[in-house]
Amino acid sequence: MTPTLAEYEAIQRQAAELLGAQRFAEAEAVLRGGLASGSGPIPLWRQLFQALRPQGRIDESRQILEMIVRTVPGDMGTRFDLAEVLLSQGEFGRGWREYRFRYKLEHTVMIERHVQTARWEGQPIKGKTLLIHDEQGYGDTFQFLRMVAWARERSGARVILEVNAESHGLAKRYSGYDELIVRGTIPPAFDVHCELMSLPMAMGLQLSDLPGSTNYLSPDPARVEKWRMRLADLPRPLVGLVWAGRPTHGNDAQRSMSLSDMAPLAQEGITFVALQKGPAAEQAATPPAGMALVSLSDEIADFEDTAAILSLLDLLVSVDSSPVHLAGAIGCPAWVLLPFVADWRWLLQRQDTPWYPATRLFRQSERGAWAPLLESVSVALRQLREGST
Repeated sequence: MTPTLAEYEAIQRQAAELLGAQRFAEAEAVLRGGLASGSGPIPLWRQLFQALRPQGRIDESRQILEMIVRTVPGDMGTRFDLAEVLLSQGEFGRGWREYRFRYKLEHTVMIERHVQTARWEGQPIKGKTLLIHDEQGYGDTFQFLRMVAWARERSGARVILEVNAESHGLAKRYSGYDELIVRGTIPPAFDVHCELMSLPMAMGLQLSDLPGSTNYLSPDPARVEKWRMRLADLPRPLVGLVWAGRPTHGNDAQRSMSLSDMAPLAQEGITFVALQKGPAAEQAATPPAGMALVSLSDEIADFEDTAAILSLLDLLVSVDSSPVHLAGAIGCPAWVLLPFVADWRWLLQRQDTPWYPATRLFRQSERGAWAPLLESVSVALRQLREGST
């Protein structure tokens, strides 16, 4: 028997409470009961997606999102969720097309860069000027800067690259543009524009195109020498450590840890170097027992310092954060500690990533289960230490 409107509303309220408490399997059971007929209100189907995805049920999640998009094409939130699922499955063609809806959501519409000229769609525009501007997080900038040179070659245009102030120094040593400006300044005249993370759609980026280029960013030589002296007396191997990402990130509760959680990594013969910034950096004052940890957090002024330090390390061990992408961009070996349902850019199940050949992925086997993952990392660190002696 089909539920009444009042019964559907009661199911929605109950499911919302369970989802808020992260009791996803229970929320799924409640919603399945209300949707047993195969039909029902779209908000309940969206809740079912929200219950399934955290459980790692990606194929089922996609089926629900596909149905909602067919039924309500103007549901931009669902289209963005579908983009992330498609990209995580490696379906880049359609995934990048759906990803263009990222600035149609209520919480992002205010940060969209409103540009009066047309967006570049990948066509040759020899003799024209193309403005490429970065967006979103620092890690996104580091990851997608590689595509600027490809865009200049494809377009034949004069390329103006606009980046955030924090990435400007690193971008200066990248050679894929004609002029570099800092976000917030008035750009020179241009004919067309493209967001940095719209370049994959414009250029039809496929997995087979990656990595395309490696070590496309480089540290400042003067900073490298400064940090070489600072680290000279520390016993090797030197392993950088980042245990928390940006607190305002939507999935930060799942992707970040505390330094105390990383106690299983402590072992004789390895010097850990804390690169952590933000509120979590203060945890470095009390490292886990047996962990030889040198905190550089207060000495790191900017990403130029971080890049220079990374270039001198044997390895970076980090949760999913901007230093991971900076390490990948400069060719520093990195091990990334991923939650059970990871960000789309790390794809599914793989222990490697086509974005960064020197990066290895460690994934939770179930939601919230950091301990088995950290034990695997500890074993790998032991092998690294033994190989370096």
